[in-house]
Amino acid sequence: MPKPRKQQIALDATPYYHCVSRCVRRAFLCGTDKSTGEYYEQRLGWLEDKSLTLFQTFASEIAAYVIIS
Repeated sequence: MPKPRKQQIALDATPYYHCVSRCVRRAFLCGTDKSTGEYYEQRLGWLEDKSLTLFQTFASEIAAYVIIS
């Protein structure tokens, strides 16, 4: 059964959390796909905008982030 966020996160212990996410089946995310030659660099801007919107929606703050192809 899922726990409420206030039981999972203790801000007095640490105010920072390292969150990591991977692509499904390690699919190609951005840049130029070497096997197909398709260009996906436009996804970087979309991912950045979506991530920042989601952090605001869930009342979180971002200290730093990186999107790696």
